[in-house]
Amino acid sequence: QVQLVESGGGLVQPGGSLRLSCATSGTIFRINSMGWYRQVPGKQRELVATITSGGTTDYADSVKGRFAISRGNAKNTVYLQMNSLNPEDTGVYYCKTDLKRYSWSLAVDYWGQGTQVTVSS
Repeated sequence: QVQLVESGGGLVQPGGSLRLSCATSGTIFRINSMGWYRQVPGKQRELVATITSGGTTDYADSVKGRFAISRGNAKNTVYLQMNSLNPEDTGVYYCKTDLKRYSWSLAVDYWGQGTQVTVSS
């Protein structure tokens, strides 16, 4: 079993900040990458930010310069620091981990349950 547990969502005013956390646990051989995705009603889930095991990061153009993704010391936790939030950042944020459970298995994506972020005055 693999579990992803997210936390840190909530309601914040425009211009404010939030920090999301996601911890991956279970039988894990290697984590290849972790990331955050965002979904709003009626739209497809979209990439917000990702980070590889080597520390390479990628961001959606809309969040560059405002959001920062990082990994914890244990390497199974990922954070998303969100600054200068605006109403367009509102949505359900999902954590995704791309991992191998065993040395012989294929890499598979696992998703968290999602955490709501609402930016509103």
